[in-house]
Amino acid sequence: MADVWVVNASPVIALAHADALELLEKLSTRLVVPEAVVEEILAGPEDPARRALASGWGSRHAATVPARVAEWGLGSGESSVVALALELNATAVLDDRNARRSAKALGVSLIGTFGVIIRARRLGVIPAAKPVIRSVVDAGLYHDDDAIRVLLAHEGESWP
Repeated sequence: MADVWVVNASPVIALAHADALELLEKLSTRLVVPEAVVEEILAGPEDPARRALASGWGSRHAATVPARVAEWGLGSGESSVVALALELNATAVLDDRNARRSAKALGVSLIGTFGVIIRARRLGVIPAAKPVIRSVVDAGLYHDDDAIRVLLAHEGESWP
């Protein structure tokens, strides 16, 4: 089990659409949602992620973005995730390529939506990864079929 996870909008949205938002809570001891991420999701369309946040899901936390994070030119949500992960010595839950690059460069531990799903499978939280991955892909999460094929092959599953 990981300690503190700071989550960005895309994992929340994708996992909420897949009815798998609880994976984030089950795999961390504390789940933090930056206020900028909350605002981004609440400003979006009526969907499962928006409903979850509107009902109080997640531990909300304001972020002060230091210059070393701001200089990466990320969106407010991604910047807040990286900043809070640095501040809290937490794992950033990010899918955005540039945000992942900045997190790595700044020494922040990170995991993406597919990594969350694979970890849940390995820990027995879910019996198989493929159905959840299929759901997040169907919800619109950017993916690479070849990468998913390799990822699932390591779990004894196939794609598509």
